[in-house]
Amino acid sequence: MKQEFELFFKKLLGEENAYFDEIHKRAYSYDATRKHYLPDGVLFPRNEGDICEILKFCNENKIIIIPRGSGSGFTGGALAINGGVILSFEKHMNKILEIDLENLVAVVQPGLININLQKEVKKYGLFYPPDPASMEYSSLGGNVSENAGGMRAAKYGITKDYVMALRAVLPNGEVIRAGKRTIKDVAGYNLAGILIASEGSLAVLSELTLKLIPLPKFKKTAMGIFPSVQSAMNAVYKSLASGVSPVSMEFLDNLSIRAVEQKFQKGLPVDAGAILIADVDGNVKEALDEDLKKLQHYFLEEGALEFKIAKDEEEAANIWFARKNCSQSIAMYGNLKLNEDITVPRSKLPKLLEGIEEISQKYDFKIPCFGHTGDGNVHTNVMVSDKNNEAEVKRGYEAVEEIFKLTIELGGTLSGEHGIGISKAPFMKLAFNEAEMNLMRNIKKAFDPNNILNPFKMGL
Repeated sequence: MKQEFELFFKKLLGEENAYFDEIHKRAYSYDATRKHYLPDGVLFPRNEGDICEILKFCNENKIIIIPRGSGSGFTGGALAINGGVILSFEKHMNKILEIDLENLVAVVQPGLININLQKEVKKYGLFYPPDPASMEYSSLGGNVSENAGGMRAAKYGITKDYVMALRAVLPNGEVIRAGKRTIKDVAGYNLAGILIASEGSLAVLSELTLKLIPLPKFKKTAMGIFPSVQSAMNAVYKSLASGVSPVSMEFLDNLSIRAVEQKFQKGLPVDAGAILIADVDGNVKEALDEDLKKLQHYFLEEGALEFKIAKDEEEAANIWFARKNCSQSIAMYGNLKLNEDITVPRSKLPKLLEGIEEISQKYDFKIPCFGHTGDGNVHTNVMVSDKNNEAEVKRGYEAVEEIFKLTIELGGTLSGEHGIGISKAPFMKLAFNEAEMNLMRNIKKAFDPNNILNPFKMGL
């Protein structure tokens, strides 16, 4: 980066908030994809005014800006793939600005870690439902930029369902407000909706107004063990149709069960076709008991070999252990994991999993699957045994492409949680026709005519 540019940023932010040394550049060169792209510098804005000045200067000088939360993304959305400056909110813009108990909203800065908001609002008997697996270290700005989901999505929805309003800075330094603190708002285009899941490519989020709900008083956990994936899925459909609204309805396939058991020896049934884990919550104990009775009825009706209700929190944690440790356990199948978060309509889950098994046999890879049956979101993992074998890795990505094609054929989508970034950008043409892609490109141009904000992501 030119020396005069560096001097501008250091004068604006102070030397303690503008870094161009090798150590900082390397520290911000990667995310959870483990791919590395060295940025030209790292900036830590202190407030919205700093963001305005940074973007205005960068827009005038055609300097690329990459907004970054915690770097926990799985698709490379916060990587400086063509150089540029990282704009990080973790140092200063990480606070809760307001908890409005009358309107049940929280106003926060984009660098605030998800779990910190959840802990704070719990003190008031309130609840922020979106719970990505990374919630203990992912930022809310990143969650909004990726439209993050989580295990509670079956009942409570995902991030977009809780964004009431936001403030954002356009590439020219202008501030816009999108949405309101009101429950109803039908004035003008839904600009907040456009910015959610835009992966930092349209504007830089500077403030978020998030919906809160009352925290349910009670929660219970149940587990069913099934002879096959099909029987487990049938139990899901019947349970939901009966009126049960589980907080989460998670599944593990046989490969996942075997992996967790081999690594942790938890006494899991390694011959089972699938395990379903469900949470139910509410404010009336009797209502929870009724939900659990329905789950038990439909699970057993569909051939469940066992149905278990956790007696206490410790037993519930033991039940959830298998699901929460799937990802690390399946490393037994290979030293390179090509993991995707595809989503299909719930009714298509059996066909999806059958198709993945056929792809597994065709390419001779183990492909363990686990995820969220309650919302149709499946984490598929093509396990490549030797990451140093170029031919094998190439076949692995060919298997991934076939999984994407199958997903789209079944009416699904490339991502339910992780976003597109650079990892899935080559596959956007499978999911969108040219007219749709051009429309997205034109939206990008309208917000960012000089293409300085997180460019070359999402296939745009």
